[in-house]
Amino acid sequence: MFSLIYQGLIIIILLTFSFGPAFFSLINMGIKHGYKPGSLLAIGIVSSDFFLCVMICLLVHFGMVNLLQDEKAKTFSAIIGGIILIVFGAFYFKKHVSKSVESMDIEYQAPHPFVLLAKGFALNIFNPTVWFLWLGNVTAVSKSLDYSFIKMIIFFSIVLGAVLLVELAKVYLADKIKHFLTDKLMTFVNYITGTILIIFGLVLIYNHYFAK
Repeated sequence: MFSLIYQGLIIIILLTFSFGPAFFSLINMGIKHGYKPGSLLAIGIVSSDFFLCVMICLLVHFGMVNLLQDEKAKTFSAIIGGIILIVFGAFYFKKHVSKSVESMDIEYQAPHPFVLLAKGFALNIFNPTVWFLWLGNVTAVSKSLDYSFIKMIIFFSIVLGAVLLVELAKVYLADKIKHFLTDKLMTFVNYITGTILIIFGLVLIYNHYFAK
């Protein structure tokens, strides 16, 4: 029991405080658009975590984990994920420039709720690092739960519920500090977020393709 609690806490920390693309996009969304749009992005991110969790639980349950460890599959997913992250990163630059040209005084318009959910889902699920993080999580927990698929889904549902609460708390804090940010700082936040996403994308492609 205590082992499961410990493992659950470790997973929550890994998912909510790993400084990856989803983390920076979530903070940026909370600062720029406020709590509601940020919370939708957070729901999209956690939904993709749940989807990955279920898929990998099934692979572990049926002894098909080797599919994720295939080198060609790793390279392909890394290249696709890297391209998507670069595109998302470039969009932060383009969107900010178009807004600033019109007027810096115009309130930023939040994207459609479906777009926010889809963006959060895509940012997370196309990051190959998240796949292997979940592979490690599921493999470790499955031993404690005797490889029971139902028990694993229940356990990870509780863990992801806690993850969502932490993500919503981060968005809430980001929303609160936006009132202290100037236009120049907002520009800086956009550029930093976009740059980080592009760097993550380039590193993914380099490590899984050019470095071999």
